[in-house]
Amino acid sequence: MATIEDIREERIKKLERLEKAGMQGYPSSVKRTHTTKGVLETFSSLSQSGEEITVLGRVRSLREHGGSLFFHIEDGTGTLQAYLRKNHVGEASFELFLGAVDVGDFIQVRGTMFETKKGEQTIDVADYTVLAKSLLPLPDKWHGLQDVEERYRKRYLDLLFNKETKEVFEKRSVIMKAIRDFLAKEGFMEVETPVLQSIYGGAEAEPFVTHINAFDLDMFLRISLELPLKRLMVGGFEKVYEMGRVFRNEGVDRQHSPDFTMLEFYWAYADYKDMMKLTEQLIAFVVELAHGTQKIEYAGKEIDFTPPWPRVEYAELFRKYADIDIESMNRDTLLAKAQEMGIETESTLSKGRIMDMIYKKVIRPHLWEPQFVIHHPSEMFPLAKARKENPKEAETVQLLVGGGWELVKAYTEQNDPMAQRKAFEEQESLFKEGLEDAQRMDEDFLEALEYGMPPTAGFGMGIDRLVALLTNSHSLREVTLFPTMKPRERD
Repeated sequence: MATIEDIREERIKKLERLEKAGMQGYPSSVKRTHTTKGVLETFSSLSQSGEEITVLGRVRSLREHGGSLFFHIEDGTGTLQAYLRKNHVGEASFELFLGAVDVGDFIQVRGTMFETKKGEQTIDVADYTVLAKSLLPLPDKWHGLQDVEERYRKRYLDLLFNKETKEVFEKRSVIMKAIRDFLAKEGFMEVETPVLQSIYGGAEAEPFVTHINAFDLDMFLRISLELPLKRLMVGGFEKVYEMGRVFRNEGVDRQHSPDFTMLEFYWAYADYKDMMKLTEQLIAFVVELAHGTQKIEYAGKEIDFTPPWPRVEYAELFRKYADIDIESMNRDTLLAKAQEMGIETESTLSKGRIMDMIYKKVIRPHLWEPQFVIHHPSEMFPLAKARKENPKEAETVQLLVGGGWELVKAYTEQNDPMAQRKAFEEQESLFKEGLEDAQRMDEDFLEALEYGMPPTAGFGMGIDRLVALLTNSHSLREVTLFPTMKPRERD
């Protein structure tokens, strides 16, 4: 059996044969009068008029039939059958095609349209040009790539052989456009802020560290879009958003990736209650556009996104699903309770961190229908305002759906510079005690706040998670074109 290297060597010889015949293996210029979709849509008029057309694409199949060849070419719009006859293109040209063109090659063909006896719309080839010779064979004996790891590592082949994969990323594009369209309609301006930051912040996460040689300065890849966007609120903008990549040097699982796409927007003179209403409108708009209905299927269950969605107290969820009264329990009692539940904890964790671990493992899996979880403990949200009615709770909201997917985190932003400084100082103390993902003291941001930031509501959503839900995908890797993978060990 021929090895991949044997096949590659043979294809290099075919490339040399093409070049000896005066045909470039990789020409710079191409000609196309029609896409394959355009040909099929106008087949009747093309076949009746006998108009010559030029189409191009990748060869996906080859079938010799006496002195003729049938093959299919595929471009980004579809697939078209082609018919190559020796007595039409000449013996030399026919033999060159037969001996030098393979499945996987990109070619350009010129000809007229006709219908075969079997009723297939076909181009009768008058001449052809190779546009790019493939040196490695496509895995044409497979029904698509079946190995999951291989699909992620060679996404280009996954897209070629798995129609469902291509549809996921087409839908992702629709979703992202829908979000931008909605925010533009609501008066939000899209902006871009730096990926490299001298101080990371806006989330509790461990950053990636890099270095700028020109400044001899360590920098961080951003873990959030929040703090630069809030500086823009200080600068006078009232509605801004950014959709961009963020990076967190943390664990990798079906709901987490070291780099992912985040949407954040900030809205002056609004609070977390306003944000819940806008979130309902945004998600409902996107779901309707992507699915044509407010109901989707995820993991074998139906989820109805029709607004309004329930508002559920964070503390009430603990009472309902974990039999815990978080307000009356101290840190040590809560730590013992978590250990009883089989949750691995550390004795140095704060009460807020222990609550979060219980919440993620015990409570979130119960939350399938869209619901807003509100009023988290203030210590868990150092950038949010505390509730006037109960300062131990913050004006916060999370959108949970699909058995524990956190889609959205939003809150009334803290715009009191002294209160924000105090929260940063508490976070800095936690960092010095060993909590690596604690928020850091950001003096520049505090200075900006002292110039005055209007009452503001902020919103953050992981785009990858939304796409995963709306495409019924199990993992973020399914909706990331080129997910980060651990390198394979080589012999």
